[in-house]
Amino acid sequence: MSDLGTAAVIDWRASQVKDFTRSELFARTFAEGMDLVEEAAAYLDGGGRHDSKLLSRNTALAYAGQSMRLTTQLMQVVSWLLVQRSVRDGEIAASDACEERYRLAPEPAERVLDPLPDDLPAGLVDLLERSERLYGHVLHLDRRLYVEAEVVAEPNPVLSQFQRLNDAFGPKG
Repeated sequence: MSDLGTAAVIDWRASQVKDFTRSELFARTFAEGMDLVEEAAAYLDGGGRHDSKLLSRNTALAYAGQSMRLTTQLMQVVSWLLVQRSVRDGEIAASDACEERYRLAPEPAERVLDPLPDDLPAGLVDLLERSERLYGHVLHLDRRLYVEAEVVAEPNPVLSQFQRLNDAFGPKG
């Protein structure tokens, strides 16, 4: 793609990101993410600590692994949400938020498909399910705003015609 086309895609995507960060959808998603992090932390430091002491050795190992997965997943979501809030607040440019390092990585299929032990505490299972839904929602938003935006924006026939005109009649140098 030409420099003009690339710049147009970046500008278009940045405007989409800015619009999203000012939306009610972002506000609700941000609040849900922060609330879930607080709830998970309270559970893992309180009731979950007590629940885990009552588990068999194998289930306690599964509990530890799933609680680490939960906190990792939530921290990834929160990091993504904080980048978007920084765009909204003008702390970073929307074009900077488009960088690959800010993308949310999909969960490996084998981790998602692993069945949970039946005797995991209900509080942890509930948090895991809600975290999965939130992660899936944020992953969808990330793909729509940043990854699919490239596909949607690239085949712009008007920009390609402008580029052809610029190539034919633009400054030679």
